[in-house]
Amino acid sequence: MAPTNKISFQGDYGANSDMACRDMFPNMEPLPCPTFEDAFVALETGEVDLAMIPIENTLAGRVADIHYLLPLSRLHIVGEYFMPIRFQLMVLPGVKLDEIRTVHSHIHALGQCRKIIRSHGWKAVVAGDTAGAAKLVSEKGDRTMAALAPRLAASLYGLDILAENVEDSENNVTRFVVLSRDEDEPKRVSDDERFITTFVFNVRNIPAALYKAMGGFATNGVNMTKLESYQIGGKFIATQFYADIEGHPEDAPVKRALEELRFFSEKVRILGVYKAHEMRGKL
Repeated sequence: MAPTNKISFQGDYGANSDMACRDMFPNMEPLPCPTFEDAFVALETGEVDLAMIPIENTLAGRVADIHYLLPLSRLHIVGEYFMPIRFQLMVLPGVKLDEIRTVHSHIHALGQCRKIIRSHGWKAVVAGDTAGAAKLVSEKGDRTMAALAPRLAASLYGLDILAENVEDSENNVTRFVVLSRDEDEPKRVSDDERFITTFVFNVRNIPAALYKAMGGFATNGVNMTKLESYQIGGKFIATQFYADIEGHPEDAPVKRALEELRFFSEKVRILGVYKAHEMRGKL
């Protein structure tokens, strides 16, 4: 497929995902998509070269859809990006604080800004994404409506910012993963390089299978930074695990740990090997 120099994201222009695209890939053109699945399809069909997808937030936890979509997509994780999340309260030009009755935003954003919503007694209304909420306020022209969105959305949709950085906690960071159609596993050049390996696996149906599968990481000194389980195929007995570990599959300890994991698992699939973002471990 011919390169497009485009990168897809879920949401409207001005969303946090759009900002992440512009920050990490300033020379690429962001392509907004209505849903995460649409962002994946745009990459799979060659409409874009990469996709920027949020996978977890320090306050709201994991973005659940991604853990289902990613293993099915055959796409590869080739990078990660950590972005501090700041929300601005924005309204139509000239609107005062006491005119607001409803606040619109993504469900995660509303959950991360509970204090200001509760203190004013506003009604929280869920929107598809943060920038989409700002766009809605602009288009509706209703002076009782406000949006919680990134600063970029205010300038894009002609809104005033009434209150800045209204999130409940300063430690509000979203981790994004960069997806590609092609596997691009970097080679280790020096010992001080930090890598993350992400994989999914299904353990064999034997007693203590998960305990035994995880044992190799402990005995080989491999740090597992994430382990999550979720049901697949609508069955409680069909559990798939998603994991992040520090290290590269070429590293001897990681290689031994993965060999042990495969022995006790029905299926292991590496989703990506990529360099750790500079903010990892500093939060």
